[in-house]
Amino acid sequence: MTEYQLIDSRDTIHRDGTIKLHGPEGFEGMRKAGQLAARILDEITPLVQPGVSTAELDDKVRELTLAGGAVPATMGYRGYAHSCCISINHVVCHGIPSEKVLKDGDIVNIDVTPLLDGWHGDTSRMFLVGDVPLKARRLVEVTYECLMIGIEKAQPGARLGDIGAAIERHAMQYRYGVVREFCGHGLGRLFHDAPEVVHAGKAGTGPELKPGMFFTIEPMINLGKPWVKLLSDGWTAVTRDKSLSAQFEHSIGITETGNEIFTGSPKGWNKPGDY
Repeated sequence: MTEYQLIDSRDTIHRDGTIKLHGPEGFEGMRKAGQLAARILDEITPLVQPGVSTAELDDKVRELTLAGGAVPATMGYRGYAHSCCISINHVVCHGIPSEKVLKDGDIVNIDVTPLLDGWHGDTSRMFLVGDVPLKARRLVEVTYECLMIGIEKAQPGARLGDIGAAIERHAMQYRYGVVREFCGHGLGRLFHDAPEVVHAGKAGTGPELKPGMFFTIEPMINLGKPWVKLLSDGWTAVTRDKSLSAQFEHSIGITETGNEIFTGSPKGWNKPGDY
């Protein structure tokens, strides 16, 4: 049976399996953190070009995060030493910034999480590097559609499984693989919390969505099969068949009448083609 916990601003928060329900103060904190995260991605957009290293992009993310009065939540998280995750081509998620240089035709996901005044703003976007083949562009477009279709299903009174079922149904129309090993998650004052938001499943199942719930939706869609493997560094997840993978992520809150996206781009640059 799903347990919910109404959160007061003075409460000490633990990851205890309960789904946290937040009030107006929580929504305000998440708006600020989410908008900083989105601004960071807006600011680095012109830098995502052939010849730029992922380490350079990571340095810029750290600079922008600190300038915004926040700290990168990923730095020191379970030993991770960077300010963001940067995943290129067949890397599904958690790509580690390095001296690796972006090349013409790459598709790349950049995932940032500033921790601002105790709240986590978690978001990621895909970027097209130079002249990207049509097949890769289409994968990116459909992955963004999957994100927004999932968000549309995130309504009070709906079930968590409604989100995953809608995402999976859309992706399978294109014979794409939907990654199941990694999923969205609750967040707020904790980086990762209940519930787990799987991007596939059966409609009408799972916990009921209630006003005050905060979580991410972040579908990872593969051009080939859905299977992934973890590299020896303990972080980088790649497609087993080396097919391309794409991901978009927003942090949202369930409201009395629908949902609120905390991490929408201030410039309207939510996906390639918007800029």
